Amino acid sequence: MAVRVLQVDAGREWRGGQNQVRLLTRELRRHPEVDQLLVTRDTGPLAARARVEGVPVTGVTWDMGLDPRAWWGLVRAGRGWRPDIIHVHESHALSLAVWARRWIRPTPRIVAHRRVDFHIRPHGHWFAADAIVAVSDAVRRVLMADGVDGSRVSVIADGIDPDEVRTAADAPPARRFRAELGVADRAPLAVNVAALVGHKDQATLIRAAAAARALRPDLHWAIAGEGPLRPSLLALVESLGLTDRVHLLGYVTEVDALIRQASVFVMSSREEGLGSVVLHALALGTPVVATAAGGLPELVPAEQLVPVGDAARLAQRVVHMLDRPMRPTLPNRFTAAAMAESVVALYRTLV
Repeated sequence: MAVRVLQVDAGREWRGGQNQVRLLTRELRRHPEVDQLLVTRDTGPLAARARVEGVPVTGVTWDMGLDPRAWWGLVRAGRGWRPDIIHVHESHALSLAVWARRWIRPTPRIVAHRRVDFHIRPHGHWFAADAIVAVSDAVRRVLMADGVDGSRVSVIADGIDPDEVRTAADAPPARRFRAELGVADRAPLAVNVAALVGHKDQATLIRAAAAARALRPDLHWAIAGEGPLRPSLLALVESLGLTDRVHLLGYVTEVDALIRQASVFVMSSREEGLGSVVLHALALGTPVVATAAGGLPELVPAEQLVPVGDAARLAQRVVHMLDRPMRPTLPNRFTAAAMAESVVALYRTLV
């Protein structure tokens, strides 16, 4: 008999976590041991993309984190679906699931996915989950440091579909970012893809661009992403005289095409659960330089890492990578198929 699973994510925006939910539910849709239903915001991007993948979706109204209408939608779905497991993919979904399962019979188990290495509140709902999936050893260590029993935490890395990534990168007509930025085909281009928020630390990236100018005057830097720090980052670019070298692209849908055109992919994070966008760079064979934050050392070799917040070292490492590029490959354990098989194995232990 198949395990019945309610997958739950607010789905109010489209970021790496929502793409991981899409990939996981797509893989599980084809798995003979799983019968699933995705509960998410009806008008959100996750609902739309999951439906395209053939994943059954129950749409709910979910306009704020702890939206009572989303709670009621989850209760109704649970009563009608009678799941063995509620698998939640972010903290607000976890809180709603903990409250909702009191109204669902038989009482389902809760699996909570943790994709960030932030600390959790004492006695919070993470302690009410029957099992927690940490996307890296780094995330597991943070959870255990905060008091979670390590036996309840399974490390299952995020995964991607490498063929999908390569197809998206090369799909005609691929957006020609270099031409738009005025960067010649042979000129070096460093690319960062991340939300413009504090823990992604693009300020250090911009300071690295200033430090690298004397080493490689022809080096351009492109930052793809939106967020509340955009005004302060633009001001930093202007104050350092880098408007001709650092380009803030805003939200970019053709991320894989941008990474394909990069000479090096750079992550400057202060905190990072795993960094699923780095997997895209690995699949495309784009050299990677990153800070030693969170789970990034589990993806990137030590010689390609720099200390968190060290702009000078980051600049030096990027320039070194341009001179001696190390073409990466994607290990099989970071594929969506491998991720799904590990999740199913976890489901088996709970049911």
